[in-house]
Amino acid sequence: MKENSRRNSLKKLVMGTAALSSLPYLESKAITISGPLKGNVNHAVCHWPFNPMTLEELCIGIKKIGFNAIDLIGPNNWHILQKHGVECSMCNGADLGIVQGFNDPQYHEKLIQGYAEVIPLMAKAGYKNIIAFSGNRKGMDDETGLKNCAIGLKKVMGIAEKYGVTVIMELLNSKVDHPDYMCDKSAWGVELCKLVGSENLKLLYDIYHMQIMEGDLIRTIKRDHQYFGHYHTAGNPGRNEIDETQEINYPAVVRAILDTGFKGYLCQEFVPKTKDKMAALEQAIKICDL
Repeated sequence: MKENSRRNSLKKLVMGTAALSSLPYLESKAITISGPLKGNVNHAVCHWPFNPMTLEELCIGIKKIGFNAIDLIGPNNWHILQKHGVECSMCNGADLGIVQGFNDPQYHEKLIQGYAEVIPLMAKAGYKNIIAFSGNRKGMDDETGLKNCAIGLKKVMGIAEKYGVTVIMELLNSKVDHPDYMCDKSAWGVELCKLVGSENLKLLYDIYHMQIMEGDLIRTIKRDHQYFGHYHTAGNPGRNEIDETQEINYPAVVRAILDTGFKGYLCQEFVPKTKDKMAALEQAIKICDL
């Protein structure tokens, strides 16, 4: 490249950057979006990041915003959801936690018993999804973990298929939040689904966690969407509000999800930094609504 051309290119780049930095959108500290939800996304939220807000308070709050689904609620608290006409978009209560999962055969008996007890209750309540975890590696290699998970999950699939319930294995990052967790890459989870060979096993594609572990979110969603039965969100870095301070372009990611024909839930799992937690949730919901 000639020197004059190089200078002109550099000048254009600097001028373009300056112009972008002057835009009000980038100068603002928060994205403000008004108007009702458009209805193209099935919204949900997790309760735990909104503590100390009670589950009942959260039920009332989300109804005011315009959606009615909460993730990761067990049988003991379903009555609170039902009281307010709120769906349980992802059940828990059958697992033994994140660390003790299907990759360790010593937990299979308890896990199978747990899912055998909770899944019929879900069917009676009309709920469709229940969470599962691989467990931590504890020195175990990927291949052994895959085989162990498949053995245990196959023993759960019969009852899941009978009651029309989907068991959903969560993808989590092992780099920041869950050191040593085994199901920390989408390719590993996809291989597990293939080994089990049941439509009643899917993955929870957590956008925040997978941004940390592997990035390439949209390409992965488009390629492997048939294995993803649920999605979680949060800002990265920090796992906080979905706004212009973090690196994930959620409107583009959500558009990619919808383009696959996905009809399940997109669940907010960010931890609000602001005191007005419901305002932060409303903003995130509207940013992701298309």
